[in-house]
Amino acid sequence: MYGNILVPIDGSETARRGLNEAVSLAKSLGSRIRVIHVINDAELSPYTVGSTYPLIIRQVHDYGTSLLHDAEETVRRAGIDVDTRLFEGSGISAGEQILNTAAGWPADLIVCGTHGRRGIRRLLMGSDAEYVVRQSPVPVLLVRATESGR
Repeated sequence: MYGNILVPIDGSETARRGLNEAVSLAKSLGSRIRVIHVINDAELSPYTVGSTYPLIIRQVHDYGTSLLHDAEETVRRAGIDVDTRLFEGSGISAGEQILNTAAGWPADLIVCGTHGRRGIRRLLMGSDAEYVVRQSPVPVLLVRATESGR
């Protein structure tokens, strides 16, 4: 049914909860998992100047690589086939990259954490999870933060 489960991660507690839910599903269904992390350097540009830009990009890349390594270890320890992808580049949002990956792999299910922001916080910060839910051609399972994790 869900042979390929795509899990985007960003280092948040909700992403970790999404990964754990995907692992539970994959164990019961015999699925494979692909974990992805998206770095959009266009979003970093306003916060960097001159010579600090390459250093910031390197740190963000290293952080993403570390997140993926940890996620891969978590999934492997559960005995599930897993691979990871790090996407870097400007001009494409995380939501768009998630959907592109889902289509190209192809994913049967996307499992992602959502912060459950509302009101002005949602307006200011946007929601990649909302974009994925609205645009995805495959089912999406959203895993929310706990009440205390909001």
